[in-house]
Amino acid sequence: MTIESRNPETIALHAGFRADPTTGSVAVPIHQTTSYQFRDTDHATKLFALEELGNIYTRVMNPTQDVLEQRMTALEGGVAALALASGQAAVAMSIQNIAQAGDNIVSSTDLYGGSWNLFNNTFKTMGIEVRRATDDRTRAYFAETLPNPKLALFPIKEVADIGRELGVPLIVDNTAAPILCRPFEHGAAVVVYSMTKYIGGHGNSIGGLIIDGGNFDWEKHADRFPMLNQPDPSYHGAVWTEAVKPLGPIAYVMKARVTLLRDLGAAISPFNAFQFIQGLETLALRIREHSRNAQAVAEFLAKHPSVTRVIHPSMHQDKEQLRRTSAYLKGGNGGLVGFELKGGREAGRAFIDALQMIYHVANIGDARTLAIHPATTTHQQLSADEQLATGVTDGYVRLSVGIEHIDDILGDLQRALQASDRLNLAA
Repeated sequence: MTIESRNPETIALHAGFRADPTTGSVAVPIHQTTSYQFRDTDHATKLFALEELGNIYTRVMNPTQDVLEQRMTALEGGVAALALASGQAAVAMSIQNIAQAGDNIVSSTDLYGGSWNLFNNTFKTMGIEVRRATDDRTRAYFAETLPNPKLALFPIKEVADIGRELGVPLIVDNTAAPILCRPFEHGAAVVVYSMTKYIGGHGNSIGGLIIDGGNFDWEKHADRFPMLNQPDPSYHGAVWTEAVKPLGPIAYVMKARVTLLRDLGAAISPFNAFQFIQGLETLALRIREHSRNAQAVAEFLAKHPSVTRVIHPSMHQDKEQLRRTSAYLKGGNGGLVGFELKGGREAGRAFIDALQMIYHVANIGDARTLAIHPATTTHQQLSADEQLATGVTDGYVRLSVGIEHIDDILGDLQRALQASDRLNLAA
């Protein structure tokens, strides 16, 4: 039985699974297995030839993982998804799937520090260039919906429209804005997630996801995408845009699963897939509370004399940014807040060290409130100029606002700001 709904609260609970057909279990079982019994040799042959979809080996797919992928696909409005071992693997493979040595992508400069390093260093060793202008070897545009630390909404539709005219797909990392933003509705071709953050929501599992929108014509631009339109020697000469047509417009994500995931092995564990299914069930409720609390925190910080600037989607001074916030975020502005302290780096350190309830960790999207001083942690491997380019200053502090009672969150922030104030007075 299929439950038809367009509401995220319902999709997150019912898409892709109703009950286990053998036991009747309503909770999705954890299929903690490596392998699967084939019915006979014909069945095995059809699976390996992609004439039939089914389980072969857990490095490539798993029944627990499949439910997670179906639910995220339904939630996002795509056609198919691939769950992976981490968000970093999802970002890397989303590009490696269509770009090889000699190719390039055009990327936004407003990126998570890990993605910045991947693009500017590791991809160089693979011969993939990250640049700022499109040419005949450009295979994708890449951006984050709500990049931290700037929290400036990316112009998804505007860039996607340009890309479609040129035959270049837009890949969007929507980690910071699940449910709030639906990139496919604005023209994105592929969406990636670090599920470690809001999807899981409890800081207990690492995982990533690639979702194929099924809305980009890879065949029309065959010259730009030879990896999808020319025989693949790693899979018996399969031409992916042709091979999977009977299964739907899933050439992109199918190739990622049966070649990249097969060869690189960034497989999500069945247990972690189960954990993300549990987190997904309450995502719509949590993201509302994250957004509400973050708005209250931003307004509190904006009035504090030790804070020189608050970074939050609702508080940009630029009219274009406010327009994008209104256009792309629906139902809240997310759980991230940034702010700059008068005392710079030492004030940032004093603030972090004075926190009592709020955790000092590198994650975001946890049910708990989290804080970090990026200049000395997540972005310390970048040069001073690179830090400024990404929006990190010496006094910048990032908050991932949780779902605790707002009075307790503000109370802890007030104590830490007082510690920062004492440092300024001593100076």
